[in-house]
Amino acid sequence: MVKDLGEKIKSLRSSHGMTLKDLSEKTNLSIGFLSQLERGLTTIAIDSLDSIAEALGVHLQHFFDLPQRKKGYILRSFEREILQIEGSKYIHYSLSNNMEGKNMMPRLIEILPGDYDEDPEPYQHEGEEFIFVQEGILTIYVNDERNELYPGDSIHINSTTRHNWANHTNKVVKIVTINSPSKL
Repeated sequence: MVKDLGEKIKSLRSSHGMTLKDLSEKTNLSIGFLSQLERGLTTIAIDSLDSIAEALGVHLQHFFDLPQRKKGYILRSFEREILQIEGSKYIHYSLSNNMEGKNMMPRLIEILPGDYDEDPEPYQHEGEEFIFVQEGILTIYVNDERNELYPGDSIHINSTTRHNWANHTNKVVKIVTINSPSKL
């Protein structure tokens, strides 16, 4: 995986006519680190990989081989697909291999430790939302209330209620969400 990632970065960098120094200047990552990464000798944090993706003009998902969807009702954990990566804070995984004609969207979301200077702005949308905290401590904002949810805690709200969430800890928070109607 690390070697494949390095090869993808090197190929993309070369196709853009960029040197390691050019990429280093655009990402604030050292030339030595980038060289080791391209040779598969080191790993990379998702936020640093996001910086490389931005510098190379691709989406972060470009570096991941998404599994082929299988027909049927069962989705195995190793078949889980990345739906979306938001900046360097959220990774959304699909918990269904067949969304066609479905009203609910089940997702696993990893919320990476954040550098939140202020509380996120609550928003609202159509439908309803269920959130189950699988791991970590989730800070949830509903209207003007702020609460911490711990592993095993859940919340079920009408999505027209102003809400948002954040990870104010230094550990990954994993939540299972189900939205109806399906919304990414």
